Amino acid sequence: MDFKTLPHTPELYAYALAHGMPLDDVFQELIRETRATLGPDEVAMQVSPEQAGLLTMLTRLVGARTAVEVGTFTGLSSLAIARGLPEDGRLTCFDISEEYTSVARRYWERAGVDKKIELRIGPAAEGLRELPAEPHLDLVFIDADKVGYPTYWSELVPRMRPGGLLIIDNVLRHGRVLDPRNDGDRAMVRFNDIVATDDRVDAIVLPLADGITLARRR
Repeated sequence: MDFKTLPHTPELYAYALAHGMPLDDVFQELIRETRATLGPDEVAMQVSPEQAGLLTMLTRLVGARTAVEVGTFTGLSSLAIARGLPEDGRLTCFDISEEYTSVARRYWERAGVDKKIELRIGPAAEGLRELPAEPHLDLVFIDADKVGYPTYWSELVPRMRPGGLLIIDNVLRHGRVLDPRNDGDRAMVRFNDIVATDDRVDAIVLPLADGITLARRR
């Protein structure tokens, strides 16, 4: 097999960031606050800067007006999606933490996108079942507990419009999908197999950040 993926040195990574979609002051301050106030394991839950840019770009590319996020944390990914929505677009976020999402709320307001976002606190599986059952979603981002991914997938795929896009984070688990070491790793291996054999979608796995799957509803 001809491998064409470049090794990501710090210098090359910095170059790529500098030549991609810039993150404004609100994004940068949110990243700094999250890193300054939370521990390493928690900080690792925040999407990377290039993922934030990708989320905004994909939201615009699919012309999304109705979006869902499962797993909001301190709000970087939701801020990126909301920035890509039109003024009358709507993003529904599901999370279980009032503490983390209180940070997100502050930055949504600072960025002027708070009116586009509805936050629902509670188990995501229950919340997703309360969404309209007909296909109506344009874009979905899943970045939450890995064991719950198959449930979120089963609830969301039928609600996607044809051509709608599902974006799933952490699908490579720092390479541990090849050598699972914990329940989260094993759950991701099972989930990736589910997506790969689901004939309702066309899917591709990108080795970006911790691995991202893009799945287009047929």
